[in-house]
Amino acid sequence: MSKRVPILNRELSWLEFNARVLSEALNPANPLLERLKFLAIFSNNLDEFFMVRVGGLQQLLESGVNTPCPAGLTTRQQLDQIGRRVRELVAAQYECLLQSVEPGLAAAGIRRLSLVQLAPEQKQYLERVCEQQGFPVITPVALKPGAAFPLVPGLAINLGVRLAPAKGARAYRFALLTLPRTLTRFIRLPGEQGYDYLLLEDLISLFLDRLFPGESIVEIVPFRVTRNADMTVREDLAGDLLARMKEVLRERRQSACVRLEVARPMSEPMREFFEGALKVDDEKTYHVPGPLDLAACSSLATMGGFDHLKVEPWPPQTPPDVRATDSMFDVIARKNVLLFHPYESFEPVVRLVDQAADDPDVLAIKQILYRTSRDSPIIAALARAAQKGKHVTALVELKARFDEARNIEWATTLEQAGVQVIYGLRGLKVHAKLCIIVRREPGGIRRYLHFGTGNYNEITAQLYSDVSFLTCDPDYGADASAFFNTITGYSQPVKYGKLEAAPLGLRERLLALIDGERQRAAQKQPARILAKLNSLVDTEIIRALYAASRAGVKIQLNVRGICCLRPGVVGLSENITVISILDRFLEHARIFYFHRGGEGLVFISSADWMPRNLDRRVELLVPVEDDACRARLISILETSLGDNVKARRMLPDGRYERVKVAGKAKPLRSQEAFYRQACAAAAQAKQRQFQTFEPQLPASSAR
Repeated sequence: MSKRVPILNRELSWLEFNARVLSEALNPANPLLERLKFLAIFSNNLDEFFMVRVGGLQQLLESGVNTPCPAGLTTRQQLDQIGRRVRELVAAQYECLLQSVEPGLAAAGIRRLSLVQLAPEQKQYLERVCEQQGFPVITPVALKPGAAFPLVPGLAINLGVRLAPAKGARAYRFALLTLPRTLTRFIRLPGEQGYDYLLLEDLISLFLDRLFPGESIVEIVPFRVTRNADMTVREDLAGDLLARMKEVLRERRQSACVRLEVARPMSEPMREFFEGALKVDDEKTYHVPGPLDLAACSSLATMGGFDHLKVEPWPPQTPPDVRATDSMFDVIARKNVLLFHPYESFEPVVRLVDQAADDPDVLAIKQILYRTSRDSPIIAALARAAQKGKHVTALVELKARFDEARNIEWATTLEQAGVQVIYGLRGLKVHAKLCIIVRREPGGIRRYLHFGTGNYNEITAQLYSDVSFLTCDPDYGADASAFFNTITGYSQPVKYGKLEAAPLGLRERLLALIDGERQRAAQKQPARILAKLNSLVDTEIIRALYAASRAGVKIQLNVRGICCLRPGVVGLSENITVISILDRFLEHARIFYFHRGGEGLVFISSADWMPRNLDRRVELLVPVEDDACRARLISILETSLGDNVKARRMLPDGRYERVKVAGKAKPLRSQEAFYRQACAAAAQAKQRQFQTFEPQLPASSAR
């Protein structure tokens, strides 16, 4: 094999992931509002991709860096290929919206009206809306050639206006209006049936002459600017991390434009003016044949009513081992608990922290917070626990991209409540998912633990597929405390009994596990690796998997997003298969299985197999040794890998094809199977509850 490992470019691989998201919108078997939801997700994903990945590549090129990536593409080549692929995908997205989804929605009563479709009485209603709600908050800004261009907010909808030359002059004049995010994007028109709406930019355009009395408006073009967000705090210079993170947020608002989206054809004078003012060229300009910011359509896709246009609801089920009235301490003391979200509710995790805040026997709570919800009950519980005199330590990762502002706010709130707050580690992001609750019990001090693959966010826990492992095993407790003390103090990393952590030890542990399977296969012993993760990018891990494949190890990977490994290449990776599942929930759990001579080692992790996770973040790899929990995780892996309804198989060149039901095999949609299993388990648990009568005793009798 050559020195360069045969891998795919990570940016192009990510675009193929987003193409799979788009394919769910293109799928006519999905209900119309579900298709609209996937169109919105595609746009939101693409926004972040431009802000971070494309912005970073453009910075490299402008700095004169054009060296090849691990896949052999120069910076210039990457940007060229990204541009071509994005234009193809966006064209397919708008064709889907305009030719399929919107006509279908219109037939079902959800109609986006154009200005020419408005009846006189509708225009009168809209005029009142515009006068009362729109114009009071919108400010037109005159743009003068050569003058400083006003700061255009990133991702906001703007109207570029071209005015006729002033009397006696020859040059056109230009103006700008930014539509505030405080205004609703979708203006509903009154009516007894259906849902007729007008876009905010069309409403303002309809009455724009009111803002320019006496002027002749020649052209109105909606546009949107995407700004570079690939900037991080210079921690080597930062004395006050909180202040520096606020500075980074300010810099992000003023950073360079990496993409200019235009909603309709621009005249040459308009194009020259705005491209010059925003310092972009045709390469960075994207013309779209419909509304800008389709990510906003998520609110339409989830609005009330129209249930026949949506998927069947799959509400989270109560886990069979955790009744709603149970003390979480009693539950975990009885047995280790594995929860599979969102099929099983995240409520027990929230309840654990909530009960810990009020339990007089709880002495301390220690938790790592990477992303939380806007009205987080976890944050509220930690603040309440501190106010009640418990020792509470929260590591709030201020550098969690796009959640920096919220985490700064939460860190301040927790500090004011008396929580000891750590802002993270210098030079590293803390991405591990861990909560430790220290409780005084008759038998001594006991630690209750939660390890997870996802964030402490009860909202996304209803949308992301993740695993929670709850235990009070003292060996896990000792490791967890040592790990937490390492990242909150100045202590040196230690060798753990069960856990493994990045950036020291986790990569080496994974490589050793992979190589162990390689050695067994070389000795003609059974060898197998199963893995479920979000991204596979790391060259060293890929090289180890190739070596294991050549030795005969059967490797089955379920990689939701980026996969730089090339599966099925003769002489290199013919024993490796890769699938990606795109369904109603975001596949987010990281679960790994190594055959280990029949021993069957199973792990959950916060880390994907990427250089950033293994080298620049603090992550955890958690072995799950409880027999029942291990068996369930293996079943989750096997079911996911057996999906033949929503799975796509990766081809050696990086393309994907849908997995088809073969022969007499039955269709298996893994997410539906998991949900049906959760429903059946909840129903059985409820039935058992009424087969055993449990008397309610007075509190004095219970003691």
